[in-house]
Amino acid sequence: MYKGIHHVSLLVTDIERAKHFYGKVLGFEESSKRPEFGFPGAWYQVGETQIHLIVHNEGKTLRGTTEIDSRDGHFAVRVKDIEAFLERMETYGVEILNKPHNKTDWHQVYICDPDGNVIEFNK
Repeated sequence: MYKGIHHVSLLVTDIERAKHFYGKVLGFEESSKRPEFGFPGAWYQVGETQIHLIVHNEGKTLRGTTEIDSRDGHFAVRVKDIEAFLERMETYGVEILNKPHNKTDWHQVYICDPDGNVIEFNK
């Protein structure tokens, strides 16, 4: 019945800052297929899934903190090379919560974007 997750939408407050983070820092590929919706945003292709960034000042899902909390709402991105990912985060000075040994079978690394959206990267 289901094929997979098409996209995840995230609220951001500053689209240019968010685009720098998702495009430059994380290295996600920005999609040129986003229609002009009449509000700021950007789409990124991550494997077969898209990340939709949306500026929505009345939105209710901003956490109000950039404190990394692995139990808070988040989505996860599978990486091919966790060491290369860790090096990239260090290069850009991104704070991480590194969990190489945990109760799962995979190495987990958590970060927050500039608006506090939590993202897990794992291998």
